Amino acid sequence: MAGPRRYTDMTLKRLFGLSGNQCSFPGCIKTLVNAQNALDSCICHIEAANKGGERYNPNMSDMERADYPNLILLCPQHHAETNDVQKYTVEILKKMKREHESQHLNERLGENPSMLKNVIYAISAIDLEHNIEIPILNIFDPKEKILYNELKENVEIIKEYRVYQAKLNSLYDELESQGSIKKEKLLENIKIVYTHIKGKYVQNRENSIDIIKSYSDNIFNDVFEELYKKLSGGNLSEEDICIGLRIVMADAFMRCKILEGPSLGNASKKPSNQMAGTYDSK
Repeated sequence: MAGPRRYTDMTLKRLFGLSGNQCSFPGCIKTLVNAQNALDSCICHIEAANKGGERYNPNMSDMERADYPNLILLCPQHHAETNDVQKYTVEILKKMKREHESQHLNERLGENPSMLKNVIYAISAIDLEHNIEIPILNIFDPKEKILYNELKENVEIIKEYRVYQAKLNSLYDELESQGSIKKEKLLENIKIVYTHIKGKYVQNRENSIDIIKSYSDNIFNDVFEELYKKLSGGNLSEEDICIGLRIVMADAFMRCKILEGPSLGNASKKPSNQMAGTYDSK
């Protein structure tokens, strides 16, 4: 039975992997337990798990309370400090979490420059039944596509993507210059996973786009989880899979391999290494 502290294995892996197993409070460098030995004292609810708790939201389900977007890792000291609901609002805590994860992502890429390339290779090597074709990469304005799909929870991931866009495109260009089709295989694999997951939501119902919009964040997260499962057990660490997928999936979203495009008429004619340059992240 679902409860506000019944965390799924994927939720824990994502939470600890993206945070670097550290307290998310600014300036705190305390290392916490890992996902396999998670303690409730480290996993904190942004909107409280139970009625009467800090920032409790009565409109949230127990499943939502126990899901990644509502959780933040904090050491016991800062867990207690953030009980001040006047100072630490929902938005302040979400911003704290985003900034900590972004900082850790940058640090991880600096420590392991080949990490992103390794994730690209691993995704492209997933054995799915399809014939490789060079896809038409319709690049959409980020804001238009986010609004069209009514994406909410994962908007910050798409915004953050701009910082890593040049690095990712440089890796893709390097692969293409070597005659590799890993980029095409990667994008096609992601598209196949998305199409399969979309089908579970849409089934045979006619109002498919309305269903996709209603569950866009769930679908995006399910694609993440499915790709994670396919990559786990290999040579990549759980942390590198989480971080690499975060960047690659944001790019795949822009290339319309995940979720739907507003219309071909809105597709940018710019080359992929120039896309999203005018996106206003405010």
